[in-house]
Amino acid sequence: MNVLFSTLALSALLAAPLAAQAGARRAAPSTRAITEVSLTLVDTAAQRAAGKPALMRIDYGQPHLRGRKINTDSLVPFGTVWRLGANAATLFTTDVDLTIGGKDVPKGRYVAQVLPARTGWTLILQAETTGAASVGVTPYDAKKDAARIELRQSTIATPMESLSIWLVPSTAPGAQRGELRIGWDTVLLTTEWVVR
Repeated sequence: MNVLFSTLALSALLAAPLAAQAGARRAAPSTRAITEVSLTLVDTAAQRAAGKPALMRIDYGQPHLRGRKINTDSLVPFGTVWRLGANAATLFTTDVDLTIGGKDVPKGRYVAQVLPARTGWTLILQAETTGAASVGVTPYDAKKDAARIELRQSTIATPMESLSIWLVPSTAPGAQRGELRIGWDTVLLTTEWVVR
């Protein structure tokens, strides 16, 4: 009897701190994510002098569904420009001139946003010139648009819990190219990019 009581008392003492720890540690509502492609360009004196490859990079806040659906009034409503992520603005940086979805995008740094609609989504790039490591979200201003790119939309069979963005390079010969993919919940958005 004493052994059983001692075992139960010890179990209760050990369980209390574990329960407190479990309650104190929760998954964050969003995380930060980066997708990056390193480009090997034609060897030039300028590239050798720079001593580094040209990059394409997207730095974004990665929200999670946590039981929600994306196209609702409280998360990503149709017909309203959305910041394409969580917390700070999503930043798209390119060291080379690109064509994305048929639109010319000069090398530089951009704030990326999307306009979701039932008939299709549009990627919106606006020039970002502060150079700050993190850029806060500001109200959308159409006068600042550098490019509006129509995205192809398809449905994913298994919902994705977290917003994910990929820059997928192609291995085909010729100009360096690839695909930009954005996926969340059951929505997959895509468009091509090519180095000019």
